[in-house]
Amino acid sequence: MYEHLTILSGRANPELAREITDYLGIGPGHVDVGNFPDGEISVKLNQNIRGCDVFLIQPTCPPVNENLFELLIMIDACRRASAARITAVIPYFWYARQDRKDSGRVPITSKLIANLIVQAGAHRVLTMDLHAAQIQGFFDVPVDHLYAAPILDRYFKSLAIPTGELVIVSPDEGSIKRSLHHLDHLGGSLAIVDKRRASALETSQANLIGGPIDGKTALIFDDMITTAGSICGAVQVVRAHGARRIFLGATHAVLCGPAAERLQRAAVDGIVVTNSCSLTAAQRLPNMTVVSVAELLGEAIRRVHRNESVSYLFD
Repeated sequence: MYEHLTILSGRANPELAREITDYLGIGPGHVDVGNFPDGEISVKLNQNIRGCDVFLIQPTCPPVNENLFELLIMIDACRRASAARITAVIPYFWYARQDRKDSGRVPITSKLIANLIVQAGAHRVLTMDLHAAQIQGFFDVPVDHLYAAPILDRYFKSLAIPTGELVIVSPDEGSIKRSLHHLDHLGGSLAIVDKRRASALETSQANLIGGPIDGKTALIFDDMITTAGSICGAVQVVRAHGARRIFLGATHAVLCGPAAERLQRAAVDGIVVTNSCSLTAAQRLPNMTVVSVAELLGEAIRRVHRNESVSYLFD
């Protein structure tokens, strides 16, 4: 059915890789990934991939540098094993917030990471919900950039929230475009939280633009939840303006540092995230729902392998 298609997975999210191979109806590729006693990463391909179309599934979620370097080594191993084409499937692309020089004497790290992936031997990249869409242009190979919004929206539609009671909330000005896409699919009205960033670690939220939100159900969407400071700050603003129920939606549940504790204290009615990042038991909160992106990524892999259009999946 899939001639010469091979799916390999690193250690960042093997559960997602298994769901993708189940969707495609093929077995996973055989690769051993481990560490030498001094911490060096060891990769050994246990099958012939000469002439194969190889897809390496490895989100760069924490531990970021370990997972990134593991991806680079796997790409190099496949290149040296004479794979015909290597696609790096990176559901979550880290370092994406370092996409420009916003002050003097700082790097553009996301461009450096793109260079490393291409130099290692990747022929194309498949990723999802980049923090900055212009990162696609940092790669000198084709990039397919997918969006998890339809999957998140499908879940919220299942809640049957009346359109007149629904407010889509953007947690900051940079997320307005994303929120408008959700608004088109879910209906309701739009509100924007005025967020000011004091530093890389500190933000403040005070004002709410749009609405009204009093007595309504608020859906706050963001591309990722890292320390949860921004999104929980938005929750406080929305609650202060009288929201009756509050739900959070995000593609990437990175949940590092105090994120789990902050989300618990926020006491929202529900948190909906995807499985782009692997979650520990401690990160899976009682009010959290995890929806799978395996079908989306699996269909993209199928279409890339068959040289079919992937743009259908962008809607």
